[in-house]
Amino acid sequence: MSKKLVVWGASSHAMVVADVIRLQGDYEIVGFLDSVNPERIRTEFCGASILGGEEQLDFLLQQGIEYLIVGIGSGRTRLRLADLVFSKGYKLATAIHPRATVAADVTIGAGTVILAGAVINPGAKLGENVLVLTCASVEHECAIADGVTISGGVQLGGRVTVERAATVEIGATVARGIRIGKESVVGAGAVVLHDLPSNVLAYGMPARVIRKISGYD
Repeated sequence: MSKKLVVWGASSHAMVVADVIRLQGDYEIVGFLDSVNPERIRTEFCGASILGGEEQLDFLLQQGIEYLIVGIGSGRTRLRLADLVFSKGYKLATAIHPRATVAADVTIGAGTVILAGAVINPGAKLGENVLVLTCASVEHECAIADGVTISGGVQLGGRVTVERAATVEIGATVARGIRIGKESVVGAGAVVLHDLPSNVLAYGMPARVIRKISGYD
């Protein structure tokens, strides 16, 4: 019997996460949470309904719904909401598209989502609430920390480290052994040849630090 699950989020990214959950076949989606637009409660969304917002968490848990996944694109927001639902007693689901390629020894943390065409090679470690989006490549022995977003078409060389809540935008390439600091953002199409510190925006070919940032949402 499928386990009942709620998706926190009700926008485009939540639709993608819901598709993976359904293809995976381990969970039944009972509804979505939207804390931003309370007027959407009880409206249809992506084959289910919007149940309300954060105020519904205790009630849903009492109804026997133990599993939740955060369907929101911001890494910092995913981590904050995941901490909240975990403290209330929920279990975080993990969603891996059946057409992703994941090596047998890869470790994957709770709440992580891996989309179609992604390749995760041997020895890689993915933390909790990570996003690996369409056709991204994570090479051998990479270390991807909690809340990281690896966007579509990204290529990470072997032994790359991406620290907590950093984002590598669409089509970027990161050379072997590079470290990207926490909450930093690598811009679309960038080629990263040197380590990046925390809390910076970097882009270009080769990538260079453009400015400091206070965090990325």
